[in-house]
Amino acid sequence: QVQLVESGGGSVQAGGSLKLSCAASGYGTYVTYCLGWFRQAPGKEREGVAAVYRGDSSTFYADSVKGRFTISQDNAKNTLYLQMNSLKPEDTAMYYCAARWSLTKSCRLTVADFAYWGQGTQVTVSS
Repeated sequence: QVQLVESGGGSVQAGGSLKLSCAASGYGTYVTYCLGWFRQAPGKEREGVAAVYRGDSSTFYADSVKGRFTISQDNAKNTLYLQMNSLKPEDTAMYYCAARWSLTKSCRLTVADFAYWGQGTQVTVSS
């Protein structure tokens, strides 16, 4: 059973930075996994932010965060990260870590594709 635990959320002013972490367990040494970050703002649908293919660290980003957010992984620590820079008020949301098996290196940022989810960590950006 894959388990995901997020941390690192908080409150920051616009233009600031935060780094989220996701401690992952339960998938052993398998590399055919996509790990991703999603977010959900109040009254809005959950949306994909960024994903990484565990096998070769290929990365995928939503257009809204390209150039500002960086997803990375530390396989030795089984930890996923999301470095968020130049934060905007519209980045305010609950951020979720997610994982899924993947037979290909393509990690689409589609909510329905991901089977395993963390409990979320809140990010609030004030103007």
